Amino acid sequence: MTIYQHTVASNTGDAIALEHYEGKTLLIVNTASKCGFTPQYKGLESLYKKYKDRGFEVLGFPCDQFGHQEPGNDDEIAQFCEMNFGVSFPLFKKIEVNGDNESPLFTELKNKAPGLLGTKRIKWNFTKFLVSDKGDVIKRYAPTMKPEDIEKDIVKLLP
Repeated sequence: MTIYQHTVASNTGDAIALEHYEGKTLLIVNTASKCGFTPQYKGLESLYKKYKDRGFEVLGFPCDQFGHQEPGNDDEIAQFCEMNFGVSFPLFKKIEVNGDNESPLFTELKNKAPGLLGTKRIKWNFTKFLVSDKGDVIKRYAPTMKPEDIEKDIVKLLP
């Protein structure tokens, strides 16, 4: 199974088959608007703008499982991201990344790129997963890893 076999909901509720992103390098991130790492939206947007014409996409998945740091609804989240950070990369419906109701996409990401010592559980907002243009999960990055520090890994995967 590849990530392309998953369908997710856009922040407006439209079903998006991830096969739509086949052939693109992806950075998939669980996000939150009221987190100490929220300023990373700026770095994510910067990477997106810099490399989107070379086949790079950032996919943002808001999540409220960590300290209730994403309390808004999908529309409020999108407005916040656009107004405060100029976010133009795709945002999806708020999801869960751990537990009984976790997104199947994040189950697969965690299984293919476990954290330190093989842990699967996502520990906090802004955990990032780098996915190749063939759908291979390449690497998992901790929330503390700034987007600009991932740039060299992204560039290696671009055509």
